[in-house]
Amino acid sequence: MKADIRVALVGNPNTGKSTLFNALTGLNQKIGNFPGVTVDKKTGFCDLPDGRKAEIIDLPGTYSLYPKSKDESIVFSVLADQTNTARPDLVVIILDASNLKRNLLLYTQVADLKIPVVVALNMMDLATRSGITIDIDAFAKKLNVPVVPISARKLQGIDQLKQTISYANKLSLQEDTIDVRSLAPQLIAQIGEEMRVDNPYYALQLAHQHEHLTFLTPQQSDRIEELEQVHAFHSQKAQAAETIARYNFINDLLYDTVTKKETAHEESWSNRIDKVLTHKVFGFVIFFAILMFMFQAIFAWSAYPMELIESLFVWLEATVKNILPAGPLTSLLADGILAGLSGVMVFIPQIAILFAFISILEDTGYMARVTFMMDKLMRKVGLNGKSVVPLIGGFACAVPSIMSTRTIENWKDRMITIMVTPLVTCSARLPVYTLLIALVVPHRTVWGVFNLQGLALTGMYLLSLVSAIVVAFVLKYILKARDRGYFIMELPVYRMPRWNNVALTMYDRAKAFVIQAGKIIISVSIILWVLASYGPGNRFEQIDQKYQQPQYTKTLKPDELDRRIASEKLENSYAGVLGHTIEPAIRPLGYDWKIGIALITSFFAREVFVGTMATIYSVDGDADRIDSVEQKMHNARNSETGQPAFTLAVALSLMMFYAFAMQCASTVAVVYRETKDWRWPAAQFAYMTVLAYSIAFITYQVLK
Repeated sequence: MKADIRVALVGNPNTGKSTLFNALTGLNQKIGNFPGVTVDKKTGFCDLPDGRKAEIIDLPGTYSLYPKSKDESIVFSVLADQTNTARPDLVVIILDASNLKRNLLLYTQVADLKIPVVVALNMMDLATRSGITIDIDAFAKKLNVPVVPISARKLQGIDQLKQTISYANKLSLQEDTIDVRSLAPQLIAQIGEEMRVDNPYYALQLAHQHEHLTFLTPQQSDRIEELEQVHAFHSQKAQAAETIARYNFINDLLYDTVTKKETAHEESWSNRIDKVLTHKVFGFVIFFAILMFMFQAIFAWSAYPMELIESLFVWLEATVKNILPAGPLTSLLADGILAGLSGVMVFIPQIAILFAFISILEDTGYMARVTFMMDKLMRKVGLNGKSVVPLIGGFACAVPSIMSTRTIENWKDRMITIMVTPLVTCSARLPVYTLLIALVVPHRTVWGVFNLQGLALTGMYLLSLVSAIVVAFVLKYILKARDRGYFIMELPVYRMPRWNNVALTMYDRAKAFVIQAGKIIISVSIILWVLASYGPGNRFEQIDQKYQQPQYTKTLKPDELDRRIASEKLENSYAGVLGHTIEPAIRPLGYDWKIGIALITSFFAREVFVGTMATIYSVDGDADRIDSVEQKMHNARNSETGQPAFTLAVALSLMMFYAFAMQCASTVAVVYRETKDWRWPAAQFAYMTVLAYSIAFITYQVLK
């Protein structure tokens, strides 16, 4: 799709930049990477009132053009590099109208680069409630740029902003906010002359950032370094002088254009709430209570829709077997594909509820408080406060969480965060846990409030957080680095969640789960069905001949005869041979060869375990009975002891294995992508596998 104009959205974190991006582009957006850099680039398209099409680029949030992370460094590169394919024709700077003093620092820097600018004054409704009055006309006149008041969450002012964007080519360039040349006059002049740069602030930024700018050649960077030494340029002192000058400009601007009622200076209700929710004792108690409620709700609220989905697949399998003639194709469809899919689709309600809660916690601003509370604890185990964001995000998925570690400046903190994030219980483990918990934990209420199954699930999530912290503490003494990390974070004000956003999040996450897991499940189910339905040599023919003998046909009922034949064929199939090959290694954990097959297949994705169990027990089961996967596993028996295959010891051992094992090929791939070294994912896979085996072994041996 070709656009007539390219517009970049720039702003501090928590100014509503992503909300505005969604309001402008709707569903017409995509996510990729900036050229040559593993940093996400969100782009979308917007129809302007004059009939033109605008490409909207959502740049990473930053507090200034002086970067402290890889994400922040992208902003200056995109705005300054003439050859960058993402360089905009116009910049829309989003300012939080209730916190202008902090936001305006970034504005003054971008404005001095002389790229056409439009200011979007977001959260005007919040500023009004806070007793803040802004003279929009005077504000725009002082800056000499268009200023549009908006409320992105309420979609107010969006049409006016589009109208202003459509005049981008007709905008006059804004005036200088400070006298940049006075900061380093001779150096700026010489860089401008040698690098053919006519913008003094651009030349000053080259002096500050030349070592990290990929669009400069090594020779250009070395020459700038020489000029710095010749003119005795000190970057930190120059930045400090620049910041003081900019805040003098900002203070004058706000004095002339913004007024606050006396009540606006009183303590806000958001701060009063924070005194409770971020309390060093009560804050953790409240967070634990919220987690308890979440996992109780996941079991309680999902029960009925899960029963409906189970019943639907049982009906589908029965219908397929009744309508289609008996044969390999019918068996593949019913025992392979439908059985495998049923094991994943049944968990859609739980996935949707989990992401609804996560979306609400993020939208209200509470998740930011959790990261703030955890900062002190993180530092004690050798992590940065920013490590909390990937760890909490790990509840959803480890892949984007590992990618989000790019905002952590300190190398050691970032590597430890990458190494421990897969330990946090992700949504892919949820189907495994809920299935195994349902098998061995009674569905009853204790103390009149808590569901035992919900308590068990809460325990698994807490175990994952504790294990991540413990491993981080160990890695703190293994990895060596001199740099010290720091944590700077602004707490957004509390807001009501946007329920349409919550609903969209539930839909998008459930859809992604179905599509991503479904593709793998269908592929694995077909392969697994083939492996379980056929065997090497003439083993199946020998089994058929064996059970045609009178001692079996006369002494066994037809149902029992069919069950024995199916069971023995499965054991002698390719899948059975594979399972038996690894059985000696997993027998100390309480697993039989059937569970061994699931351990292998679930490396592609953890949730494949459920689909594998459904397929294995469908192939092994009574052809006339169509049960849900939970019922199939409940009825399963150990071939040697005749006891239930999934006892409390076996189920808990399996849960421990999946809690610690790195059984996700996507996670391995993204760790390599972020570290650019196969040694890191190899070491991660090795330590997590050893940890999983050891803890599963101890669990089974103690409980058996």
